[in-house]
Parts: sequence; C-alpha cells; structure tokens
Amino acid sequence: MTHQPAARRKLAAPTVAMLPRIGDSLSFLYLDIVRVQQDDTGVCAVITTERRGTELVYLPTAALSRILLGPGTSITARAMTTLARHGTTLIITGSGGVRTYAGMTPDSLSTKWLERQTRSWANDHERLAVAVRMYERRFGPGTAPANPSLAQLRGMEGQRLKSLYQLLARQYRIGRFRRAYDPASWNQQDPVNLALSAANTCLYGITHAALLAMGCSPALGFVHSGNQQAFVYDIADLYKAELTIPLAFSLHDSPHPEQAARRGFRDGLRLFRLMPRIIADVQALLDPDQTTVHADMEEELVDLWDPVSGPLPGGVNYAEDGSP
Repeated sequence: MTHQPAARRKLAAPTVAMLPRIGDSLSFLYLDIVRVQQDDTGVCAVITTERRGTELVYLPTAALSRILLGPGTSITARAMTTLARHGTTLIITGSGGVRTYAGMTPDSLSTKWLERQTRSWANDHERLAVAVRMYERRFGPGTAPANPSLAQLRGMEGQRLKSLYQLLARQYRIGRFRRAYDPASWNQQDPVNLALSAANTCLYGITHAALLAMGCSPALGFVHSGNQQAFVYDIADLYKAELTIPLAFSLHDSPHPEQAARRGFRDGLRLFRLMPRIIADVQALLDPDQTTVHADMEEELVDLWDPVSGPLPGGVNYAEDGSP
C-alpha cells in the first residue's frame, strides 16, 4: 500500500509516443491568482475563493503547448518538473499575459526553428533576405526595391510610419505628432506617446512568449541587434501599424493613457488571435519555400550531426563491425 503513489506516478509518466504533436494541442493556458502544484493524479491549479472555498482544477499538461503564469501565481518544483517532462513551455507574464518576464523552455522542445533562425542570421545574404520579407509582410508584396540595402529599408520604413502618424493625427485632430521615447522624462510626454510605449511593451511580451514556445532565440534579430530582445522587436514591428499605433492615437485625450493602452491591447487580443499569427508569420519568414504552415513543432528525438549525410538518429552505436 505504501508504494501505490509511486506506482501511479510511474504509470502516468508519458512516453514520447504518447505526447501529442503541438499542432494537435491547445495553444496556451493563462492562469492568475492560483497555486499550481503536483499531486498523485497530475498537475492542478488550486483556486481559493470566499464563495466556493478551495477547488482543484486539473490541467491537461501533455496537451498544452505553453502555460502563462500571471500575477498572484505560485508553482511547486514537482509541477515544473512534470511540465518540462511533458514538453510544456512555462512563461511568467504580466496581467492578461501581455508582458513576459521569464520563461522555462523544456529540453524536449524541438530545435528545428532555432536552427533555421541561426542559419539565416549567420549568413549576411540570408539575413538581408529575411529583413526584406519582414518589410514586405508589413507593407505588401513588391513594395521593397530590387536588391535593397538595410539602410534603404530602414529609411522607407521610417517614411511609411511617419505618414501613418500624420494620417492618424489628422483623423483625431491632435495637431502635429512626433514619436518620442525618453524614460528620463517619462511624465512629460504626451498621452499618445505614453500609450504607444505601454502598448508596445505589451506587444513585446506576447511576441517573446511565442518565440520561446517555438524554441527560437529572442536575441538573434535580423533588423535589430545587440540586445537580448532583438528578434522580439523584429517580429513585434509586423503588427504595430495594425494593433498598437491606432490604439495609442485613440487615447490622445485619456487621463491615464498607459493603463488604458494595456487594457485596450489585452481586450483586442481576443479579436486578433495574435499568438497563432505570430507563429505562422515567423515560420513563413524563416522558411519561405514552405507550401503549408508548419503547425507541428513536434517532439523530436535527439539526432547526431553529420556534414555529409545530414542528421542521423541518436541512440545508435555506429562502430564498425570488428572494431574494438
């Protein structure tokens, strides 16, 4: 009888074949004001309220690609171990999952997209090609000139954003607008700049969470560089003209623009389904020749690198017959 809990845990431990592909799993689960713990049955969220007392909600960890832990949460070491074994990415976020502070990526997560990102980043020609695809994803196919330089792309992007600022300024009748970000004089900035900075920070958090879930490196950017968030800034720029910039201008007369921007952005995420869009866009940028979107960041066994034959299965003894 004393060995029953250990036996149940051993039986519940999944094998690689039992784990679902990420294309078949739930995208993510956001939790706040709960305690996440492991018991003999599985990982559960302990919810305590005055009305209902204490409730246990068991989490389908093997079917979750990531869990976002918001404010007021705590998690035990045993629960984190189970999440890692199931291949579930754990991310510490702000309220509503709109800011990312830290993340735990399980060892079982495939490195397929990290390898694609690294190969493109390390080759100057490929790196520029990804930057061009980013530009055309924002402004439309064929908008980039033939064989552009990165300086040309930056200049054209700046002109398009300036035109968008002017258009929205006229629409909301706020006069001339100039984008400014100065942490040293934060409180002296106008409401639009305050709202835009707050909304962009939320966007960076969602983007960071998606990149971690894919196994990509947030630091290896194609347009931005020199920062641990460089790739986050690259991908977040794809959505600013649609999500954060119009929102910020709509709050030009708000008494609390930062708070309103965070709430507005969080509410808008339900409509835009941003997380699946980010994953699909990153895959298309890093693998433009694909015919269908890779929905399967699946569990993969460890391979061995071979410069001639390509990846070889791991766990195999390659010693020739008769060798010592």
